[in-house]
Amino acid sequence: MPVAKPLNSYKPFWAKRFGRAKFLPMSREEMNELGWDSCDIIIVTGDAYVDHPSFGMAVIGRVLENQGFRVGIIAQPDWQSADPFKVLGKPNLFWGVAAGNMDSMINRYTADRKIRSDDAYTPGGQAGARPDRASLVYAQRCKEAFPEVPIIMGGIEASLRRIAHYDYWQDKVRRSIVMDAKADLLLYGNAERAVIEIAHRLAAREPIEQITDVRGTAFLRRTNDPTAAGWFEMDSTEVDMPGRIDQHINPYMTMAQQAEAQGETCAREEEGAFDPLKKLDAPPALQDLQGGAKPIKLVANPALAAKSAAIKANASANAELPARSGRLALPPRDRTVIRLPSYEQVKSDPVLYAHANRVLHLETNPGNARALVQAHAHRDVWINPPPIPLTMAEMDRIFGLDYARSPHPAYADEHGSHDGATKIPAWEMIRFSVNIMRGCFGGCTFCSITEHEGRIIQSRSEESVIQEIEEIRDKVKGFTGVISDLGGPTANMYRIGCKSPEIEAACRKPSCVYPDVCGNLNTDHGPLIKIYRRARALKGVKKILIGSGLRYDLAVKSPEYIKELVTHHVGGYLKIAPEHTETGPLSKMMKPGMGAYDRFKQLFEQFSEEAGKKQYLIPYFIAAHPGTTDEDMMNLAIWLKRNGFKADQVQTFYPSPMATATAMYHSGMNPLKGISRIDGKAERVDIVRGDKRRRLHKAFLRYHDPNNWPLLREALKDMGRADLIGNGKHHLIPTFQPTGDGGYQSARRKNSTQAGTKTSVVTQGRVKSGGTPPPGRILTQHTGLPPREHGAQRDGGPNGPKGPRRQAGGPTAGARPGQPGSGGPRKKPR
Repeated sequence: MPVAKPLNSYKPFWAKRFGRAKFLPMSREEMNELGWDSCDIIIVTGDAYVDHPSFGMAVIGRVLENQGFRVGIIAQPDWQSADPFKVLGKPNLFWGVAAGNMDSMINRYTADRKIRSDDAYTPGGQAGARPDRASLVYAQRCKEAFPEVPIIMGGIEASLRRIAHYDYWQDKVRRSIVMDAKADLLLYGNAERAVIEIAHRLAAREPIEQITDVRGTAFLRRTNDPTAAGWFEMDSTEVDMPGRIDQHINPYMTMAQQAEAQGETCAREEEGAFDPLKKLDAPPALQDLQGGAKPIKLVANPALAAKSAAIKANASANAELPARSGRLALPPRDRTVIRLPSYEQVKSDPVLYAHANRVLHLETNPGNARALVQAHAHRDVWINPPPIPLTMAEMDRIFGLDYARSPHPAYADEHGSHDGATKIPAWEMIRFSVNIMRGCFGGCTFCSITEHEGRIIQSRSEESVIQEIEEIRDKVKGFTGVISDLGGPTANMYRIGCKSPEIEAACRKPSCVYPDVCGNLNTDHGPLIKIYRRARALKGVKKILIGSGLRYDLAVKSPEYIKELVTHHVGGYLKIAPEHTETGPLSKMMKPGMGAYDRFKQLFEQFSEEAGKKQYLIPYFIAAHPGTTDEDMMNLAIWLKRNGFKADQVQTFYPSPMATATAMYHSGMNPLKGISRIDGKAERVDIVRGDKRRRLHKAFLRYHDPNNWPLLREALKDMGRADLIGNGKHHLIPTFQPTGDGGYQSARRKNSTQAGTKTSVVTQGRVKSGGTPPPGRILTQHTGLPPREHGAQRDGGPNGPKGPRRQAGGPTAGARPGQPGSGGPRKKPR
């Protein structure tokens, strides 16, 4: 892994003398109180300003403040003119622009493209406080307000749009947001390391046009720009032709299986045989496995008028590299750029779009990723390799900054409180929670966490976590002794990673847990168990709950962890996400089969019984995911009924920009298995399009809702499964229809059975009206109870109850609204 400059090694900017601000200023009056005549950096965000380490603007602002810069915040400005963007004056160094902790389009629209009626990141939960494609709009207004000030974009919205991307809302491929926004730089992923370096270089009067070497950034270059001298291009603008790069790892096979297929053994992996940097030293059979024997089209950048001495020593004037045994030796990765198909190509050719998506996801490991370039007309969007993960000490430093842990006073109600009409739902959800790690190595194709935060886990130290819990206990108003979560994108990946740094730096697999948990993965849950035990023993702490989603296929590797979790940290329900029961869709999601779920369920129930507790698993499932047939959804519905689940909240696949599943949705091909125009060489994927079919798949998840029965009856008859229609226990839906129109109701607020609606329960073959449960059956809100009081007014759509939403296929916002410093959301159950 390349070595990065430590965050604390920079000399503080001169404005450090002003000290810390209780809240970063949002007005001129606050600036005057601090003695500031101007701001060095102004952050524009689509979220309300909450000074908490789960909100991106707070983390980036506090990190820059710690470096000595004066940082102002413009939160949720009126975008109709440039005037609100001038409220703090002209920033001395740059604008920082972000849409917020959620993608603004996913924040505003449901998976059915319906407008949401609330926004969890706005005071009072009011909708309409930010525009569509907020990053783009804000950048344009900033440029209009002060044209000469550089614009640096960040956050998850910009991160997922750094290349040409499929836009679900317009049903077309859009250009990179760097092009549309005319931003000077785009920061993707966790941005602390990049933004600190850029801020200091700009403060040293370095022109932003010259800052082209920072990892985790994207920017524009003119085609044939001489500043690209010294780089070698690897052409990957086509498929089925010379020009391919390293052989893509097949995620459906383990490394041992791939080695076995070539007559090798798993021991070769430990020797580094699978390291792409060493592949030319491997045996011929293994070279074929890794793509070393395939022709590689290597071309020099047309603008290379001069080459560095190192390149000159290894390349001739026409960029031909020395051959070894008839094969080309690859140039250094840190001086290699892969040319993707251009925007003009991918917008009209879904095959090339899928190919570009596949190549991009191959280049995501900071240890071996190469730069990418994609032409947009006469400009190139240049994407540097991902940022180097933060060390534990750096994570502690960021989380140890002095946050107010409260919304800005400007949002207080008439009583000076944030608990009334101006309450910010997202803050309320994370108010008493602690983020202990970042990243996810699950690689689920519908999720954007890996694309944004990376697959290498970045964890805090135990002391740092305990210190934050004590700070919540002692300083946060309203604390009752319950910590609502100790987690992250996934609750149980804390301090888990590859056993070998060398293998980790060379690995190119998209997931460490698919198709099975990698043998090189350390699955020790001991450090996490230790934190749990120490945290709940703290004076004044009554309960530690785990609200983040659990990766159950990882948890079963540590029964001790499951016992600890179930005995002490489950508040009655534990949410996990099998996502489906059928092999077809699960393979497209890169999710484990139901065997892992069954094993986890067995342990969960065993330890619950031993603890003398009545506790329940709440599984989440996705409808209409690419690769899902109508029969798959029918089988899932049968499984749900057989196991007594009646989902009150359902989620439909939401194609977010840049996700692998979105590439499947747009192209109808499976990038995981390779892209080809030759029949039989690429896997075609069943795509669920059209409102009727999407409604049908959602209806199967809510098979118990009488409003869905007419649609399901028609579908079951068409599928030749009328045997599932009847009034017996073994039937999926009844033959009768209760009072009501029986029509489909949209996802927003109407997906739950309406209050007052009579439902039917089958008891020993007879139908009883009024929803009375059978004798001896214990029902919960999630397994059959009627809606709570005012249930019809709650969000029962794919986004769940009020608060940050879990987006199936999108940036997964769930139990907690954001990843510190990233502008990216935390996700729900795995």
